[in-house]
Amino acid sequence: MSFNLLIVEDQPLIALNLQDAAEELGHHTVGIAGNVYQALALSNNVDIAFVDVNLEDGPTGPIVGRALAEDDVAVLFMTSDPGAIRGGVPGALGVIEKPVMDRDLIASVEYVADRRARRTTIVPPKSLIEFDPPNAGA
Repeated sequence: MSFNLLIVEDQPLIALNLQDAAEELGHHTVGIAGNVYQALALSNNVDIAFVDVNLEDGPTGPIVGRALAEDDVAVLFMTSDPGAIRGGVPGALGVIEKPVMDRDLIASVEYVADRRARRTTIVPPKSLIEFDPPNAGA
């Protein structure tokens, strides 16, 4: 299954690496945003979003992630400081720490796509910290 992906990342090399990985897996990138305004402008018809915490306009990634999650977008944060969102963001799947090895990046894209497809029994990559595991309390 193919999904529309939004990349919210202000570092071009990281964004392009993520775009390449997602597109190799058959997904379509609708855009790359470096700040909250670009992200929200590109958020129509998005299924999945990879969101950095610190963007060009400061630590606005959680604002973007929350807004996207409220619109039923599967959100995964990517940051060099996972402690910055220690309490999680409602509706977001989790966080992966940068730098990300290629195999972990691919596994993360696959995991988020599976979660977006409502497959909840899939095991997350070891490098991913879940905010609210899908079977918690079940």
